[in-house]
Amino acid sequence: MRIKFHEQLDDLTNRLALMCHLAGEAIESATDALVRADLPLAERVFDLTEQIEQLHGPCEEQAMALLALQAPVARDLRQVVTGVHLVSDLSRMGGLAQHVAESVRRRHPNHVTSGETEEILNRMGRAATALAGLAEQVLRTHDPELAAELGRHDDELDDLHRQLLTLIEDPAWPGSIPAAVDVTLLGRFYERFGDHTVVVGRRVIFLVTGEPLSP
Repeated sequence: MRIKFHEQLDDLTNRLALMCHLAGEAIESATDALVRADLPLAERVFDLTEQIEQLHGPCEEQAMALLALQAPVARDLRQVVTGVHLVSDLSRMGGLAQHVAESVRRRHPNHVTSGETEEILNRMGRAATALAGLAEQVLRTHDPELAAELGRHDDELDDLHRQLLTLIEDPAWPGSIPAAVDVTLLGRFYERFGDHTVVVGRRVIFLVTGEPLSP
């Protein structure tokens, strides 16, 4: 019975890692679509987020069944509870990538933005993609030291976000008010995506050590 239980836990872990992998693909494709004004790439993001959502329900159901039927304790209990929370975190990551793609679709065939703002957003997208890849490794390995790296890597994304806001707040910035709104929202989507990867790391640290999530 316990062997079967741990096989089911491993299956849940693999599904969560797959959700994270798909979110990473989605944010990368959304960024490529943004800098190229590429509608087919933007549409691919919707396909990827649909795959994420197809995993969402089964993952939640699997975790709740493990709680109800197996009565796990200690680390096993933490793993199941962490899995329940991670499903929502990973789904939100997909949703944020979709928001970027929606901006591309809304402005197509024009670029959402250009020049320095587009370059900073491109760099934010690459940083977010790298964070998703690291978060996937953390989910597969349950390595707390690797999980702690997520917060440090997210600092780069936060720095880029501050640069973006400083740029569009400059009176000399040539963009329009609608463009400023678009850029502000896109920066926020990327920044929140990074925040969710950090939460993934904190949840894995809790799973391994039992230490409460830091604020």
